[in-house]
Amino acid sequence: REGVQSRAMTRQIVLDTETTGLDPLKGDRVIEIAAIELANLMPTGRTFHVLVDPERDVPEESTRVHGFTA
Repeated sequence: REGVQSRAMTRQIVLDTETTGLDPLKGDRVIEIAAIELANLMPTGRTFHVLVDPERDVPEESTRVHGFTA
């Protein structure tokens, strides 16, 4: 239709990770991976979440940030 702009739907996946720290060379590991799907910037209800065993202790400093303990 003349004068009407069509908008393409945008689809995005927002990822979040939590770790035992910031330096993998010192043994820091990922402990959580999460994702949500957005369509036109609105959550679709589709999500992903997994906890990962870091096979090490979680430092107190990291626990203060994300709340996870070993």
